Amino acid sequence: MKRMSRIVASAAVATACGGSFAASMDPNDVPLIDRSVLFGNPDRAAPQLSPDGSMLAFLAPVDVEPGKSVLNVWVGPANDPAAAKPVTKDANRGIRQYFWAYNNTHVVYLQDKGGDENWRAYSIDLKNENAERDLTPFEGVRAEIEGVSHHFPDEIVVGLNNRNEQFHDLHRMNVKTGEMKLLVQNDGFSGFVIDDQYTPRFAVRFGTDGGNEWLRVKPDGQMEDWDKVPMEDTLTTQPVGFDKSGKMAYAIDSRGRNTGALVKIDTETKEKTLIAEDPRADASGAMVHPTENTVQAVSFTYDRQRWKILDDSIAGDFAYLRTVADGDFSVGSRTLDDKAWIVAYVMDDGPVRYYRYERAAKKATFLFTNRKAIEGLALAKMRPTVIKSRDDLNLVSYYTLPIWSDTDGDGKPTAALPMVLLVHGGPWARDGWGFNAMHQWLANRGYAVLSVNFRGSTGFGKSFINAGNLEWAAKMHDDLIDSVDWAAREGIADPKKVAIMGGSYGGYATLVGLTFTPDKFAAGVDIVGPSNITTLLKTIPPYWAPAIELFKKRVGDHTTTEGQAFLDSRSPLTKVANITKPLLIGQGANDPRVKQAESDQIVKAMKDKNIPVTYVLFPDEGHGFARPENRLSFNAVAEAFLAEHIGGRYQPIGNDFKGSSITVPAGAAEIPGMPEITQP
Repeated sequence: MKRMSRIVASAAVATACGGSFAASMDPNDVPLIDRSVLFGNPDRAAPQLSPDGSMLAFLAPVDVEPGKSVLNVWVGPANDPAAAKPVTKDANRGIRQYFWAYNNTHVVYLQDKGGDENWRAYSIDLKNENAERDLTPFEGVRAEIEGVSHHFPDEIVVGLNNRNEQFHDLHRMNVKTGEMKLLVQNDGFSGFVIDDQYTPRFAVRFGTDGGNEWLRVKPDGQMEDWDKVPMEDTLTTQPVGFDKSGKMAYAIDSRGRNTGALVKIDTETKEKTLIAEDPRADASGAMVHPTENTVQAVSFTYDRQRWKILDDSIAGDFAYLRTVADGDFSVGSRTLDDKAWIVAYVMDDGPVRYYRYERAAKKATFLFTNRKAIEGLALAKMRPTVIKSRDDLNLVSYYTLPIWSDTDGDGKPTAALPMVLLVHGGPWARDGWGFNAMHQWLANRGYAVLSVNFRGSTGFGKSFINAGNLEWAAKMHDDLIDSVDWAAREGIADPKKVAIMGGSYGGYATLVGLTFTPDKFAAGVDIVGPSNITTLLKTIPPYWAPAIELFKKRVGDHTTTEGQAFLDSRSPLTKVANITKPLLIGQGANDPRVKQAESDQIVKAMKDKNIPVTYVLFPDEGHGFARPENRLSFNAVAEAFLAEHIGGRYQPIGNDFKGSSITVPAGAAEIPGMPEITQP
C-alpha cells in the first residue's frame, strides 16, 4: 500500500479528450481513459451484407436490464443501418459468431454456456417474427460449421461430436426446419474438406509420426491414400477448398519451401501450381469470388498486411479503397452478385472503420466505427520492429509508448519506462499490428508495452515454427528475455520495472518468467495459463484427441515416463519455490482447454510455501473472459496490481465490479482498493 497516496491523487478519469496533444506534454495533462471505453462492448461490429445485398446485419449491445448490455445480432436495411433492430435475445454472454444463410431470410449464430466451448447453432427466421430454432439441441456437444454454400440456400453443413466425443460427424442441416441428415461418419479424422456441392472430397488425419495424411474420398464414399505432409509442415500446410469445377484443390503448402504459399493441385494428376507466395510470411488470407471460386487476391502479413492482387478485375477496386481511409483494409462481406462489399479499415490509434462499397460506382459509404467513444482520444501509435534473438532469429515485434514519453517522435522515450511484456497465447498464433486495447490501456497508464512473436509463433514460415519444437520454457522463453534486454538497451524499458503478462500460453510464459527467471521480472499477471504441462495434456478437450501427436512432437510426450520427466522440467509448478515477485492469476471455472485445476494447483503450492499470490476466479467464464463485466473487473484488479508493483498510473476500481461474477479465493488484501466481495 506504500504508493496509494500518489496513485489516488493521479486518478482523475476522463473518457474523452478531443484533438491531439503536444509531444512535450506532461503526463498529468493526459487524462486516464476509462477502462469501460476500451473493454466494454463495442458499439457495432462484424457487419455482414445479406447475400442479395438488401439487408445489413451486425453485432451491437442490447440493454437487457438496468446497467447490463449484451451483444446481439441486429438487422436492418443495407442503406440505413440506423433503422436496424435486434433479432436475437441473448441476455447473458453475448453473441460473437454469426452468419447469413444464403436464403436471405435466416441468420445463424453460435453460443456456448459459461465458456465451455460446447457451441450450439441457432437459426433466426427473419420472416417469422425472428423466431429462434436450436439446430443442435444436444448437451455437452460441440457444433462446428463446416460448410455454407449458395447452391443450397436453406442448408448448412455442421460437424457434431454427439456420437463420439472425439470426432465430429458431418451433417446437412436445414436452417428452416432443423432437419438433419448424416453426410459422413467420422471414424478417426481431424477434419474433412468439402466442396460447394457439399460433397466430402478429402479427409485429414494425424499419423504416428506427427505428420498429416490426406485421403481422397471416392464417389462411393470409400477413402484412398492421396498425399502425406511431414510433421515439420503440418502447421503451414493444409487443404482449403476447390475451384468451381471441383477438379482443382486449393491449399496452403510449405513443402519444398519455407513459407506457406497458396497453390492449386490437380485432384487427378496431383500436379501443383504456385498461385502466390512471400519469402518472409505465410499466406494469411485470400479473396475468393463468391460464385466463381477464383482466387482474386492473397494477403501476407510479416509486420503489416500486404495484398498481392491476382485478378485484374479487382485492381481498380483496391486502388480506390486505398484512398478511402488509413490503415490496413480487408473485405469482410460480399453480395452474391459481387456488386457490394463491406470493407473494414484497421488502424493502430483509432477504432475500426466500416464502409459499404458499391463496385460499379466506385463509391464507399461510411457505416460506423466499432467504438465511437475512442474517436478523438489521444491514442498511441503501435510501432513494428524486428528484434534479433541470441541465435539470430528475426522476432517480429510491436511496441507502444505513452504519448507523452516520446518528445521527438523517434520511437524512444525521453527516459526509460516501466514496461509490460504482453505475451500472446497459442503458442501457435501471432501478434499483429492494429488497434490493441491492452496496448492502449497500459500505455495510457504510463507503461511501455511490448508484444513479441517468439519462435513457435505462426505466420513466419515453418522454420520459425519448428524452432519452437520442445522449447517451452527454453528457447521460446529465451526469445522473451532477449526482447526485454533489447528494450532495456534501447532505453525503452527500466529493467528493474518490467512485468510479464499474458493469457493461455502467455499465462504459462508468465509463470515461467517468475519461476525460471525470477530476477528478470518485477511482477506477473497470468490469465488462464497452465502450470503443469503433463496435467495440461492429460486433460485436453476430447475433440483435440486426433491432434495429440502434434502435441507430443512439438511440446513433449506426456504418455511416457521419460516424457513426463521432461515436461516436469519445463513446468512452473515444479519450481514454485523460486517465486519471489508478486503474481496475479485469473481463471475461468469452465475453461475446457486449461482447466481450473491448472491455476488451483499452483495457488495451493504457493500457499503451502507461504508465498503470496492473488487468485481471481470467474464461475461463469472459460478460456478467457467474454462478459464485459468480467473483463472490466479483472482489468481493474490487474491495473491496481501493476501500479502497486511497477509504478504506473491507476484508475480506482470504483464500480468496475458491478455485474461481474468475480471471486477472489486468495490474496484480495494484496490489491490496492479492493472492495469487499462475497466469496464462494
